[in-house]
Amino acid sequence: MCMTCGTTLDTTKMDAFADRYVGMLNSGMTAMMISIGHRAGLFDAMADGASRTSSEWAEAAGLHERYVREWLAAMVVSRIIERDATANTFRLPGEHAHWLCRKAPVANLAVFAQYLPLLAQVEDQILDCFRQGGGLPYEAYSRFHDVMAEDSGQTIVPALLDHVVPLIPGWHERLTNGIDVLDVGCGKGRALMALARAYPNSFFTGYDLNATVIEAARKEAGDLPNIRFEVRDLTHWDEPAAFDWVLALDAIHDQARPDLVLSAIRRTLRPGGAFFMQDIDANSDPSDNLEHPLGAFLYAISTMHCMPVSLAQGGMGLGTAWGVQLAERMLREAGFDAITTHSWPRGT
Repeated sequence: MCMTCGTTLDTTKMDAFADRYVGMLNSGMTAMMISIGHRAGLFDAMADGASRTSSEWAEAAGLHERYVREWLAAMVVSRIIERDATANTFRLPGEHAHWLCRKAPVANLAVFAQYLPLLAQVEDQILDCFRQGGGLPYEAYSRFHDVMAEDSGQTIVPALLDHVVPLIPGWHERLTNGIDVLDVGCGKGRALMALARAYPNSFFTGYDLNATVIEAARKEAGDLPNIRFEVRDLTHWDEPAAFDWVLALDAIHDQARPDLVLSAIRRTLRPGGAFFMQDIDANSDPSDNLEHPLGAFLYAISTMHCMPVSLAQGGMGLGTAWGVQLAERMLREAGFDAITTHSWPRGT
């Protein structure tokens, strides 16, 4: 009997939820341990598939043995690392290393585990937002841009030259000859740097609200002659007919006023120009995301970061999973009448 609602409970369903909840707790803690293993370089050290003791792995990674030993135990019970009980040695199976080291041929999934401890740091501030409204500025999130740069460095950046540029007929030739390109919400600018190196006759500009990441982008770009980075609040930005190609890579939903930014992007394009917006593949209705493989992940990041940084600026707070339907509607309202959608692996 339910003590609060007075109805008879389905005990099978009740027990199944308890089991699922315990699984959530274990998975959350495992994700935090994966983050530590990634940042400490343990997965990289173990990528050769060798079996070694905790002392040997600690020496290989340049870490303290007692912490490595406890971390290895967490990885063993999570069935990520295998232990030979007789020899007391540990190994990372090649099938797991394929997804968990920096030399992963497809994507290093350990990168994404960093979001959990990173966002947990602002839990108290987010609770205040629940009670009082408002949001949190980018500056409240330590390392967020570092993790985003690492994330995009293995997902967005590698796809630019081989997949994104060919999407637009004749674009390789135009970039080769020389055009003006803008990246709105450029972060640390690694996407623009990749393009700038590939197309030295084109000029590349990156705008971002965060002064710290712009300084980091300038430092990393070094003496690249065809690129510049500028701190710019895009909320009321207006630069008519200034660029031939505009990129927005996982950035529009974070803006205070995405509607105004999209309209400004439409105005800044020269005749024959193009806008490429990479954003989250989700539906605007949460019920349509029940089978999304990263559904809970996306809404958690939205609650803890994407929505608050928009609301902190008095913005719309669209959230991470604003969805394809709303995105297309806002693009049309901004003046884009020829919209083509391309899908990458689900969640990007």
